Amino acid sequence: QVQLVESGGGLVQAGGSLRLSCAASRNIFAINAMGWYHQAPGKQRELVALIRHDGTTNYADSVKGRFTISRDNAQNTVNLQMNGLKPEDTGVYYCYTKYGMIGEYESWGQGTQVTVSS
Repeated sequence: QVQLVESGGGLVQAGGSLRLSCAASRNIFAINAMGWYHQAPGKQRELVALIRHDGTTNYADSVKGRFTISRDNAQNTVNLQMNGLKPEDTGVYYCYTKYGMIGEYESWGQGTQVTVSS
C-alpha cells in the first residue's frame, strides 16, 4: 500500500493563498492520475483537481481560475496552488492517486485541514 503524505494546510483569510503538497512514500509504478479532493463540513468528498500522467487536468467549476494543480512524475508528488481562497473552500483536502497497469489501485492521504476566514 502506498502512503501519501500531505502538507501545507492551515488558516488563511479570504482572498489569501495556500499551497498543498503531497508526496508518495515510495516510487509508484504506472501512475494514472494524482489529484485533490475537498470535503466540506457535513458534505461529501468532491473532486477539486486531477492531473493525469500525460499532463491533462480536470478542475471543479468552483475552483477554475483560482487553483492550479501540478505534479512531478519523477518524484511522485502533486501540488495544489490555491489562490483567491473563499470561506466555502474550508474543509479537509485529501490527496489521491490512481495507479497500476489498468489503474486498478488507489491510495488516499490522511487529509489536511484548510480554514478560510471571512
